[in-house]
Order: sequence, then structure tokens, then C-alpha cells
Amino acid sequence: MTMKAFGVAFGFAMLLPALASADCASVTAGDLTISKAWSRATIGTQRPAAFYVEIRNDSEADDRLIGIETPISGMPMLHQTVIQDGVASMPHAEAVDVPAGETISLSPGGYHGMLMELNTALSEGQSFPVTLTFEQAGAVEIDTHVLSIRAQEAQCDVEN
Repeated sequence: MTMKAFGVAFGFAMLLPALASADCASVTAGDLTISKAWSRATIGTQRPAAFYVEIRNDSEADDRLIGIETPISGMPMLHQTVIQDGVASMPHAEAVDVPAGETISLSPGGYHGMLMELNTALSEGQSFPVTLTFEQAGAVEIDTHVLSIRAQEAQCDVEN
């Protein structure tokens, strides 16, 4: 193996741990830990995408998620999936409570971010920033990974 080939192989080997941890990004803001941010790949920009994330509140005080922003969407909003008489709807949610000492998830079938008016299609393997705004903790940005169009949950475990 030439020195140049060894250098390239060594560089990739050093990059692997960073790539693995990229899938398990976690951000802390005060007593909140935001992790497992993901979205599904989209087909074009005509239909909205969804944003999912886990929020852990290690504080003794409640907080509330009151908004989301991202440069990839002209109209990001919080929504909640509601099923009534067998019919699902997704009304706008003004806020999502994050009770003290608990972990909440924005996940398929529950609360989620709806990313309408996409500026670009989302492709598996890409990532994009999302800023979550909390009543107490303020604005927190997290890198959001785009998973397969068939994904049902984040594909990592974050331990904190």
C-alpha cells in the first residue's frame, strides 16, 4: 500500500466515528435535550414533509415548544394527528407541552412538524437545520437527517 493510499484509508477510518455520531445528533439547551431529529425523503416539493424529534426536560419546571423554523420550508408549523370516528386529521397545534422530568416525542401518528411549501425535495442521506422555539429555553437549532421514505422512527440511540 502506498503512502498516499494509506493516508486516504486512514482519513476515511477517522471519519467513520463522526459519520456514525452524525445520525445521533443531540443538542442541549439548559435542562432540555433535543435529539433524534429526522424527516422522510420526499418525492418533489408539491406535498409537505414531516419533522420528528425527541425532547427531554430534565428541569423541575415545565416548558412548551411554541414553534419551528427551517430554511427548507416556506410554512413550517406544529401539527397533531387526531383520529375521531375513524377519520384522521392533522390540525395546527399552537404549542406542545414539555412537562418537567419527562420526554416527549414528535412522532408519526402524534404531534409533528409539518413542513409545507418545500423549497427543495428531501433526499435520503441529506440533512437540514430546524430551529425549535421554546417558551423558557428559547431557540434551539438541531441538524435533521432525511431517512428513507418508508422510515417509521429515528435510526439511532442517543444516551445522555
